[in-house]
Amino acid sequence: MISTTDEVISTTTSMTTSMVSAQCNTIFTGQTTYSTGSNPVSLKAVDVNSDDKFDIIVANYGSNNVGVLLNTGNSTFSAQTTYSTGSGPYSVAAADVNGDNKPDIIVANYGSNNAGILLNTGNGTFSAQTIYSTGSGPVCMAAADVNGDSKPDIIAANYDSNNVGVFLNYC
Repeated sequence: MISTTDEVISTTTSMTTSMVSAQCNTIFTGQTTYSTGSNPVSLKAVDVNSDDKFDIIVANYGSNNVGVLLNTGNSTFSAQTTYSTGSGPYSVAAADVNGDNKPDIIVANYGSNNAGILLNTGNGTFSAQTIYSTGSGPVCMAAADVNGDSKPDIIAANYDSNNVGVFLNYC
């Protein structure tokens, strides 16, 4: 404010803030491919070796195995390490089913009518699967604490049986 004896002149400045959202025409780079087994049908991204990097677990339906591709840290992945499953692994999930704070692999074996659990040994490798009978044609697996005991239970969608099965974890 400027003031004199004869007049008062007042100046007001208005400030307006506006946000402009930048938009990109291209969001992703071209894909980089990594070899898997035959007919990969499902995958999960999870840190399996405790290095704070997402690794890839893939169900290889035609090869009857799951593959694990470790994140090398420079936007690339190692060649897959495979683990035998039942016939036609169709879906994978990951959860710490044995309480050791390491994500284990849960796989729906469509052709064998079972779920396989592969325990994480701690360095990104897994033990041979332990199997649990499901209904006919399991196609999807999920892990969630359905009974409130702070342990992940397993849910299987059994396509050919027209039902879902729940396995409660007592470990």
